[in-house]
Amino acid sequence: MDIKKRIDEIFNELVEIRRDIHSHPELSENEFRTSDKICNILKELDIEYTKAAETGIVGIIRGKKKGKTVAARADIDALPIVEKNESTYKSKNIGVMHACGHDVHTTVLIGTAKILKEMESELQGNVKLFFQPAEETIGGAKRMVQEGCLKNPDVDYVVGLHVQPYIDAGKIELKYGKLNAQTDELRIVVYGKSGHAAYPDSSIDAIVIAANLITALQSLVSRNISPLNSVVLSFGQINGGTKNNIISDSVELKGILRTLDGETRKYAIKRIEDISSNISKAYGGNCLVEIKDGYKYLVNDNEIVDLIYDVAKRSIGEENIQFKEMPSMGGEDFSYFIDGDVKGSFYHLGCGNREKGIISPLHSDTFDVDENCIKTGVLIQVNSILELLRRQ
Repeated sequence: MDIKKRIDEIFNELVEIRRDIHSHPELSENEFRTSDKICNILKELDIEYTKAAETGIVGIIRGKKKGKTVAARADIDALPIVEKNESTYKSKNIGVMHACGHDVHTTVLIGTAKILKEMESELQGNVKLFFQPAEETIGGAKRMVQEGCLKNPDVDYVVGLHVQPYIDAGKIELKYGKLNAQTDELRIVVYGKSGHAAYPDSSIDAIVIAANLITALQSLVSRNISPLNSVVLSFGQINGGTKNNIISDSVELKGILRTLDGETRKYAIKRIEDISSNISKAYGGNCLVEIKDGYKYLVNDNEIVDLIYDVAKRSIGEENIQFKEMPSMGGEDFSYFIDGDVKGSFYHLGCGNREKGIISPLHSDTFDVDENCIKTGVLIQVNSILELLRRQ
């Protein structure tokens, strides 16, 4: 099969699929329409599938010859954002938007599935298709793994991608080793003693404690961690108080800690606990610190990166490949699929086009893509999977 030619032939169909998904975005754990659409497409393609993590799907294409099993993943959920684009495929679900490109990821995997299904008789091994829910919230990848998506047959390799608007459509970005940070959710509750605002000396002001605590915790990054080591601590929520003339007796802070290695993470958590406790006590209060494990570090297997690099050189030309120098501090739950014996790699798919004004960042209300990126995504995924199946 001439894979490039076949992608050109189905491109308009894939664009229609992407635009339909984009027009009907759904939040994490509520991807019911999206899930049904994917299932219907897999039925039409005669690809067997099972449901996973409620709205997720695991499809499988069984080659006629025995061999390894390679999986490809796409996330399917959207974000709580009001879309400001005025395209014909603008979100019809007000307040929900595919602002992270998961509609493209899903479409690329559908295109990949369609072509590989047509090559079924030639495949030496199996191909699994992971349509994963809840990447933006609870980590649907972990649930799918817990429910056995990597088993029966056991997956040997898994590949995934994410669109990036800072890269032109037609290009990809690779990264050896660590690509994404570990994310840990942080909750601190500061406790004081309420009282009349006119008599603060008879109270313990939790808001004052919280204000000093936020300021002090910034020294974790600037003064406690080496400037050669990347750590990000951000607070996104602060809630406290009941009325403007009452000293607040409690304040809740919520944030995220992002680290790139285990030792730094352990040290940062200890410092957060110590700083929070000591400052609260210094002002006469106390605090509760809760840290919830988030997504794990995403570390690419360098052999698989090499393989995708070789595939991409043949598929799109070396001039259309770039390498990422530093890891991203963003989280990515693809890490759960390669946390163990399964080898894999995650890479970035260019979707930007400056000439067309397609430059808005991920998670913005004007995010859009040059849909030609779908062709590149399908081409690299199909050829990478075929190459991995040949590694017997």
